[in-house]
Amino acid sequence: MSETYGKPGLRITSLAVADAAKVMASAYGRRVTEEQVRQIAERGGLVRADDTINLLEYAAYLVRELAHGSD
Repeated sequence: MSETYGKPGLRITSLAVADAAKVMASAYGRRVTEEQVRQIAERGGLVRADDTINLLEYAAYLVRELAHGSD
């Protein structure tokens, strides 16, 4: 994780799938599992070799899916 003002911080451009699930659960106020995030990220080809995702790309993918009436 990156350092922000001497404290560990999150990098939304390189976030572990498990951390992404925690961030989304906190923002959404509901349970979001690592497996749910991973399934979507893998379907969109968003998981990198180091098992991280870019949260902005993930959000953009979700918006595209909604706009195109994804199952």
